Amino acid sequence: MPSSLLWAVDIFGRVYTLSTVGQYWELCKDTQLEFKRVSAVKQCCWGIACDHQVYTYVFSGDVPIRYQEETYENQRWNPVGGFCEKLLPSDRWQWSDVSGLKHQQLDSFTLPSPHWEWESDWYVDENIGGEPTEKGGWTYAIDFPSTYTKDKKWNSCVRRRRWIRYRRYKARDVWAKIVSQDEPGQLPDPFSDISIGGWEITDEPPGRLSVWAVSLQGRVWYRENVCHHNPEGSAWSVIATPGEVVQISCGPYDLLWATLWEGQAIVREGIDRNNPEGISWSIVESPSSENGIMHVSVGVDVVWCVTKDRKVWFRRGVNSHNPCGTSWIEMVGEMMMVTVGLNNQVWGIGCDDRAIYFRQGVTPSELSGKTWKAIVSTRESDRSQSGSSTSLLSAGCFFTDEIQNQTNAIIQGDADTSSDTELPTGANLEMHKSTNPSPSAELQWTNIDLKEAQKHPVLSLSSFTETSSLSSLGMFPVGAEEPYGTDEHPLWAWVSGGGCLVDLHSPLKWFTVPSGLSSSVQSLSLSITPAQTAAWRKQIFQQLSERTKRELENFRHYEQAVEQSVWVKTGTLQWWRNWKPHKWMDVRVALEQFTGSDGMRDSILFIYYMYHEEKKYIHVFLNEVTIIVEVLNEAKHSFALYTPERTKQRWPIRLAAATEQEMHDWLSLLNMSCCESRRIQGPPSHHAIWSVTCKGDIFVSEPCPELENGPHLMPCDQMFWRQVGGHLRLIESNNRGVVWGIGYDHTAWVYTGGYGGGFIQGLASSADNIYTQSDVKCVYIYENQRWNPVTGYSSRGLPTDRYMWSDASGLQECTKVNTKPPSPQWTWVSDWYIDFNTSGGTDREGWQYAADFPASYHGHKTMKDFVRRRRWARKCKIVTNGPWLEVPPVALWDISIIPSSTAAGEEAVALWAISDKGDVLCRLGVTQQHPAGTSWLHVGTDQPFISVSIGAFYQVWAIARDGSAFYRGSVSPQKPAGDCWYHIPSPQKQKLKQVSVGRTSVFVLDKNGNLWYRQGITPSYPQGAAWDHVSNNIRKMSVGPLDQVWVIADKVQGSHSLSCGTVCHRTGVQPMEPKGLSWDYGIGGGWEHITIRGNATEASRAVHDAPEEQPAGPEELDNEEGKGRRESSKTPLMVSESQELDRNAVNC
Repeated sequence: MPSSLLWAVDIFGRVYTLSTVGQYWELCKDTQLEFKRVSAVKQCCWGIACDHQVYTYVFSGDVPIRYQEETYENQRWNPVGGFCEKLLPSDRWQWSDVSGLKHQQLDSFTLPSPHWEWESDWYVDENIGGEPTEKGGWTYAIDFPSTYTKDKKWNSCVRRRRWIRYRRYKARDVWAKIVSQDEPGQLPDPFSDISIGGWEITDEPPGRLSVWAVSLQGRVWYRENVCHHNPEGSAWSVIATPGEVVQISCGPYDLLWATLWEGQAIVREGIDRNNPEGISWSIVESPSSENGIMHVSVGVDVVWCVTKDRKVWFRRGVNSHNPCGTSWIEMVGEMMMVTVGLNNQVWGIGCDDRAIYFRQGVTPSELSGKTWKAIVSTRESDRSQSGSSTSLLSAGCFFTDEIQNQTNAIIQGDADTSSDTELPTGANLEMHKSTNPSPSAELQWTNIDLKEAQKHPVLSLSSFTETSSLSSLGMFPVGAEEPYGTDEHPLWAWVSGGGCLVDLHSPLKWFTVPSGLSSSVQSLSLSITPAQTAAWRKQIFQQLSERTKRELENFRHYEQAVEQSVWVKTGTLQWWRNWKPHKWMDVRVALEQFTGSDGMRDSILFIYYMYHEEKKYIHVFLNEVTIIVEVLNEAKHSFALYTPERTKQRWPIRLAAATEQEMHDWLSLLNMSCCESRRIQGPPSHHAIWSVTCKGDIFVSEPCPELENGPHLMPCDQMFWRQVGGHLRLIESNNRGVVWGIGYDHTAWVYTGGYGGGFIQGLASSADNIYTQSDVKCVYIYENQRWNPVTGYSSRGLPTDRYMWSDASGLQECTKVNTKPPSPQWTWVSDWYIDFNTSGGTDREGWQYAADFPASYHGHKTMKDFVRRRRWARKCKIVTNGPWLEVPPVALWDISIIPSSTAAGEEAVALWAISDKGDVLCRLGVTQQHPAGTSWLHVGTDQPFISVSIGAFYQVWAIARDGSAFYRGSVSPQKPAGDCWYHIPSPQKQKLKQVSVGRTSVFVLDKNGNLWYRQGITPSYPQGAAWDHVSNNIRKMSVGPLDQVWVIADKVQGSHSLSCGTVCHRTGVQPMEPKGLSWDYGIGGGWEHITIRGNATEASRAVHDAPEEQPAGPEELDNEEGKGRRESSKTPLMVSESQELDRNAVNC
């Protein structure tokens, strides 16, 4: 999980942050101001300073905040002077917006605040709908307004062109004052409270926030148009309330509560994407008639409050449909205030000691949590007062000099201490008097009960002012009796957890008690870190291994007593039978593993079944199995086994287990047996081929030299694929071992060099470089309605209509109740919500309209539309592990790594990416030793992009969201971002969606599944000359460093069934035939992505008898394939578009 921040303000107005992966409070970078309150989210923080003015703090990032200003220049043709600025009186303005109704001259645009700066001057946009225009950017039409084209015709009487200019937000990592447009010197009212949230109401515009504030007069204000490209918003608007408000709290969704002077709470209702300000207020009474509500805080679906007697209360039954909830529950403890963060986690400030407490045990099933635990982290300024030298002290006698030296280096940056560390003797002198002092400070903090505070006084934080970092241990000699640190612990006035995401799987370091050294024994216990323990164990293991070799050396001449052994595992599974009617049947399964005299193992899998009361079996040699893959199935824990023959048939052996654990046991065992049979172990090589299934599973295959060239080409259905732990949407690699992936939630991950993970445990998985990985994806269902003259649109359809709640095809009934996550490993993390980002657009309620089912849907109703649908989405999450580390903080959509490089290992590797917002990025500092790199460099564009690819010799091509292609000029190691974009015309009437660049070839894929090759690319003219069609029916493609072409085909016909998502290899690719000749079909279906960009094994061809400079001719290729698939260069994948999908085909 990436780190996030907890914000707090002390009684002196200083703002601090505490990271979820850190141990110290860090003072905010901009320390010029003193604050009363702050409210934070992940990307920014808003606060009210002591001058009652509102400030915003936007985090710096590698991607700048840019906003595009635009205006249109309009002209009309007249017989005398041609096109000129003289327009008719009824025409639009000469300079206007896109509608022509608003007058917009170039000099009328000003910066909204001093925190912006112009990035460039005005320039003409020479692009229209993905196509480049003539020089000057003019588009022509018959009259205003009309449909504009780039070509001038005889009847073109008007023309216009678009001028654009970018401004950049420069006030990052500083507190920027929010100024009023009317009176720049001050805000409408002095403000006393502020709260931000609402980013989950809608994702349009990106990064939208709801900012609410309360003035000293008790009025509520709403800040309009706060979003990613406008972090300050535009204006304040007052919201009427039933009384004077003292405090307000906004959750990430549509919850908004406020407290009144009278002690009641008011709840805002009617908040949605079309009306983020809400409609009306409802009043909720205080939980106590004597003491009104003083403070309230809301989360996703929880509400906490503090009454005037400092009691803490939890509101039961709160959700989007009932924002008022049902009843109050009193919680243990007395607090000044509470704050609810992400995951509904809760923090509070203690009433007596002004310490910050964290509510432990908050889970989706127990929203109220279990107990309060004090955060005892100290300030960064306190840590700087301690020394930095280290000493192992008496621990040195346990280690050799080499390990001591390693430890002295490691211990400098280690900030972990044991949770059951004893307090030093000197530190006990600084405690308040306690009736029963405990030797364990951690135990005291864990068992705090704020209701019993008078009976058991809370341990003062003054004894814990200094850090627990081991970097300060060396300043104390053995037997030191004095505590270190004399400052008082900070007294907190406010805390905000709106941007703090606490991962339930990762421990926090906030509760570690800082302490000094009191004895040599304690020095020893504190000095041994996990790194030293690992080094110590490694040394002992090495000594034991050497002793074993010495003892066995004397017995090498003895013959082996047993030449081979047999090991058998049996079990009961279900099998999808071969004959019709196809159904699941119970079978007995046995795996027999043989160990030969040479120590090599081979295995056979037997499946015993009954056929007409006769016992029969089928068997599979595991050295013939090409892949074992888990199958996407809601009802069954199933997996499939492929062999080359069954890959040709598109009919694998499908087995299902009774439980998920049993399936994973079989998968792990079978995978390990297959790898042993093929003598494969360890991590994938740098030249490996990586692929991802539509289920998100990651597979890797080791290419052989015969895969691309040579006298005997190896069919790609004989490739062996083994699984690597993790869950990704796409993956990219290169031949230097740099591998990156992107999850469904757009999180970037980098490969660590390990193997195994997930369900693959034991000897088949590496012991290190395996980390926890999570991913979030959406499940979609459709609500369908038909219009009738009586009731209008309703859920009563015709007998021939699709289900009124269905999947995208309408063939499967999918309701909110019966729709489950994709597999048992996934869990729901949200409720059902309307998805407004459906292709084709939607209306304000999310509906799409059409003449009938199925048809082309659009987002507005016409007279001919008799049916409509809207898409509902629900998020689900998976938590697994694998050899992947997260690369925060930018969310990515696409990625590309330069495929081949002969540079030294420490030289930088070019890596380009597209963010989820469409920004083009270049990663700096990527090397073979540090594949994660250091930072992002933003590459400016005029529109959002969706695909990028960098080929050999730093050729960079990209695809924009409107389907147009671009080439980036002058990219080099010295100039990693290049200088400018060149617009490349797309194939006629086609919108592109993906590009892949090899050594000399450039291929693109359009939205209709057509594969195109760029002709005429030379070193002097890298943009090429024209597009040539290669094939259809393609979902994804990858071009390698040798210009090899691999694709994921949408539909491939096998002898038994039709499969979707099949790995295919383009054969016959030669320098004189760069488009290749025919397709070789590999594993499938259910595959989503493949990358061949690491396979640069060109030199290995020399080991064959055939000369390297004489590749196999077309006749040899046909003979080797033996299938008569010789085709022209324009070869379609041999599947009829109208052919129906076999229901029995496997989709992984």
